[in-house]
Amino acid sequence: MNRVTLIRLAATLALCLIFGLGTRRLKLIPTRFQSLIEMGLDLVRVNIAQEILGKKDGSRFLALLTTIFFVVLFFNLTSVIPGFQLAGTSVIGVPLILAAVSYLAFIYAGLRNNAIGFTRNSLFPPGVPWPLYIIVTPIEIVSTFILRPVTLVLRLLMNMIVGHLLLVLFFSGTTFLFLEGPGLLKILGVGTFVFGFAFTLMEILVGVLQAYIFCLLTAVYIQLAVADDH
Repeated sequence: MNRVTLIRLAATLALCLIFGLGTRRLKLIPTRFQSLIEMGLDLVRVNIAQEILGKKDGSRFLALLTTIFFVVLFFNLTSVIPGFQLAGTSVIGVPLILAAVSYLAFIYAGLRNNAIGFTRNSLFPPGVPWPLYIIVTPIEIVSTFILRPVTLVLRLLMNMIVGHLLLVLFFSGTTFLFLEGPGLLKILGVGTFVFGFAFTLMEILVGVLQAYIFCLLTAVYIQLAVADDH
């Protein structure tokens, strides 16, 4: 049990409370809080699940995609909350688990839809001359079954680590210049504070975008697995 684990538990508790309270007493004419919850759910349902997978497959995988989006979002935004100031996704454990879930959903969707066709077309893409499979098949194995989950992990992890380091740099510099900077150097603390505030806003934007991208790529991988040519 360490700081990042406590942050993850707090983010999970906040996520459960918000959706529990927001959906406990649904009304035909929604309150502002209910409207906010519905907007978030519609973002995943309409713009990701149905847009990428269609209504049928979108409904099948909606719960998974919704969970992935909001878990990544809430864990990312802890990086800008005073007292936390560290993203729950800035340590590799959670990105690794989420990438594994995304990868298993991709494999499950392909095998469930057409096991033989999915396996054959993943390893031996149609339209390629047979002699070239000696080169193409190893590339497909690496790109499809190894690089996809690895890139999901690294994209999320590195973005949140870099954001955290930038915020630490600017606000540590602000504290040092204001408290210990000699003479006119204290004025530079204003600049580092402004940059720190600007990067805080950028960190919020990056946190939202990374949640959207992670969820979107999961939907795209599932769509590739259930595509007709598989």
